[in-house]
Amino acid sequence: MTPLRSSYAEDLALLDGAGAEAARVALAYFRRDPKAWQKEGGSPVSEADIAVNDRLTEVLRQARPDYGWLSEETADSDARLSRERVFVIDPIDGTRAFLDGRREWTISLAVVEAGRPVAAVLVGPALETTFHATAGGGTFLDGTRLATGRRDRLTGARFASSRRYASAVAGGSGEKPRFVPSLAYRIALVAAGEADVAIAKPGARDWDLAAADLLVHEAGARLAPLDGRRLRYNERDTAHPTLIATNSALFGDVVELVIRVDGEPQ
Repeated sequence: MTPLRSSYAEDLALLDGAGAEAARVALAYFRRDPKAWQKEGGSPVSEADIAVNDRLTEVLRQARPDYGWLSEETADSDARLSRERVFVIDPIDGTRAFLDGRREWTISLAVVEAGRPVAAVLVGPALETTFHATAGGGTFLDGTRLATGRRDRLTGARFASSRRYASAVAGGSGEKPRFVPSLAYRIALVAAGEADVAIAKPGARDWDLAAADLLVHEAGARLAPLDGRRLRYNERDTAHPTLIATNSALFGDVVELVIRVDGEPQ
């Protein structure tokens, strides 16, 4: 018998509960000197990342055994490519911040269908905050519906963790960018209207982006590469090029800024 397909709201409720459980697991390690080591490529991972990943695997895959699975801390498999819906998970986004005892790290959870996120939860356990969104249902921060800022000029724009781009605006007289170690949270700040622009360097992965993408989209902005096309997830290659999160009025100007600073994309 084919299982009944859950609604986006039901998937959101599942992600929300799993995120709260994962937050409890992560906080049990936070500022308690967890064991840590470097993965291939030099990025850090800790026993907290693994514990959160294990708990999310248990909760989510038991509840939706027919869904695919893509997580930063799980060996990838082509099995996900044939699934109608896929969990896309980053157990701790901003591991360096977590290990340093800083608060701006997140747990990123999304369900992807037909290449696009349809339900998303982004938990900031140490920040005591949670974003959530469903396709067509809007974006919410701790229960309050969000809408992105409507700025239409780069002068005075608030950048999140993009010092080299912010300094190129108005001859370097722009506002100093806010340093945000979690990429997902950096993008979510655009959804919340707390930043006008967030830029992701080439190489960000599905698990860094899927939840934040839906948050931004449902709040009225966009996350896209320089050519403006809509991102697709759950492809064989999970890496993405330079990405811009901002409102539609600023998008073209930010593209020009990135090209001016970095040169034409290869």
